[in-house]
Amino acid sequence: MSDHASRPSPAALESIDGIRAALGARGYLCDRSLAVATFLALRLDRPLLLEGEAGVGKTELAKVLAQALGSRLIRLQCYEGLDVTTAVYEWNYPRQMMEIRLLEARGQASAASVHDIFGSQFLIRRPLLQALEAHEGGPPVLLIDEIDRADEEFEAYLLEILSDFQVTVPEVGTIRAEKPPRVVITSNRTREVHDALKRRCLYHWIDYPTPERELEIVLARLPAVPEALARQVVDFVQRLRAADLTKVPGVAETLDWAAALLALGASELSPETADETLGVVLKYQEDIRAIQGEQVRAFLAGSGAPA
Repeated sequence: MSDHASRPSPAALESIDGIRAALGARGYLCDRSLAVATFLALRLDRPLLLEGEAGVGKTELAKVLAQALGSRLIRLQCYEGLDVTTAVYEWNYPRQMMEIRLLEARGQASAASVHDIFGSQFLIRRPLLQALEAHEGGPPVLLIDEIDRADEEFEAYLLEILSDFQVTVPEVGTIRAEKPPRVVITSNRTREVHDALKRRCLYHWIDYPTPERELEIVLARLPAVPEALARQVVDFVQRLRAADLTKVPGVAETLDWAAALLALGASELSPETADETLGVVLKYQEDIRAIQGEQVRAFLAGSGAPA
């Protein structure tokens, strides 16, 4: 084990129960298995790969973990075509051109070296390089979000960073992290992540929560929502997840719906209110059309809500 692997975590995160309490205090309720994975990732300085359906709390874990650690959150949002200049670094060409003109004005252009133009002061640091640099308050939390949306070539590029926590800039050299960042990688599994990347990570699958846990989440995140309304929303969303839909809602949509109903002043989930606000929780017109009307009333009747 490396020296940094034995580095003590903040007091609140030195145990599995401490992690659950620290995250829960910030509105993120997790089961013990996720707390174990998070604890081991912190203790062993290993990246944590989280997979699961969209909206189950993968990204939110990284955000709340950064808060609990008192660390900076650095987020890299992945997408098709993501490359080194966007993710790692690029050169500040306008500043380099200005430096060249200054050297010419001083008559020093002929004596200038590559390092006068391609020094670290001309680097524009993107998220991955930022995460390797020293930070006040300790290493940051690096969130590599939706890695499955990036190309496989970029995924392969990550291997050097996740293996040795270093980046090679040809003109400058190898930049290594004195203290490695805490890395959380998320995937919605639109494609399989390569085995080479998985081997460098601890893995955890986040599933949809049980009705009881989802109710706890709603009440923790939105304490102003009446418990009766929260129960109706959770029950309805749980039924939606069992329906044949293009895209079933995640916990994020449950919270959005409860917040929207609260903003409307609703004290209960009526058929009319549900029909009018389905666009908060369902994102495809085909799904809304399939649920509106009779299906809404059936769902509410099954939950004991007024139909």
